[in-house]
Amino acid sequence: MKPIELKNFDAPDEVREFPNGKLELVNIGDGVVGKLSLNPGWQWSRDVKPIVGTDLCEAPHFQYMVSGRLIIQTEDGKEYESGPGDVVKLAAGHDAWVLGDEAVVVIDWNGATNYAEV
Repeated sequence: MKPIELKNFDAPDEVREFPNGKLELVNIGDGVVGKLSLNPGWQWSRDVKPIVGTDLCEAPHFQYMVSGRLIIQTEDGKEYESGPGDVVKLAAGHDAWVLGDEAVVVIDWNGATNYAEV
């Protein structure tokens, strides 16, 4: 076991771009951490759904909201608003969109591995 691993999102291992946003991934330890950057106007069902082909986002998330505001709509139609400082655990089966004119930045410890992949 290495005594320390240090990675930085300035040099991600992988970048996935999609309309109105991108996902940067760093592989560290036995896991993957993702940084989602979502521009104003981004909506999962409009910008990522065509890539993955599912009706809703099927990635479960465990994430920290760095900036911006995000509306999350669960499969049953309930809506939740999250913003800077919030920690969100989210089951598969949801839509989401950026609220307002500020970009959203989210650090995700679960769900980023296969996010926005065909």
